Amino acid sequence: MIEIVPARELVAVSGESVPVPDPDRLVHLQFRRFAGCPVCNLHLHSIARRHAEITAAGVREVVIFHSSADELRPHIDGLPFAVIPDPAKRLYAEFGVESAPRALLDPRVWPVIIAAVFRALRTGQPAPPRPEGGRLGLPADFLIGPDGRVPAVRYGKHAGDQWTVDELLALVYRDGLLDGVQ
Repeated sequence: MIEIVPARELVAVSGESVPVPDPDRLVHLQFRRFAGCPVCNLHLHSIARRHAEITAAGVREVVIFHSSADELRPHIDGLPFAVIPDPAKRLYAEFGVESAPRALLDPRVWPVIIAAVFRALRTGQPAPPRPEGGRLGLPADFLIGPDGRVPAVRYGKHAGDQWTVDELLALVYRDGLLDGVQ
């Protein structure tokens, strides 16, 4: 597990330069699967709906996909946070984020997959037939302080295993992770 994240600038699909760590606030660095992943889209829209609460808590959302910027562009309209392409999975390797068959085979993800597929059908955004990087990616969440320290991590056990907004905010407020953040 990574304990300190060296300073770097990531480039979002929008072209925005994104500092990680951010010198002024916590970063919630999310590793998701592929562009158009229905499970990821369902989760990210829950984050987008509560983005103002997350920002008010002193947290910057940064989301990484193992897809190219071209693959991601059709899927990021309306997302109020930085989306980073990593088709070579360099950041995935650095942070120890894996792929495994349990991403889809774990029975705990099946209800999430059903809900995500129905949402994808309703919105006209079905999953791509052959996603870059494959379908077996596992999610991961990292909370990174302005000094680069990582006080909280979650490596997903299946495709739908990531922090909810409530879990993220509980970490920030209950565990006092805002101490020392402007």
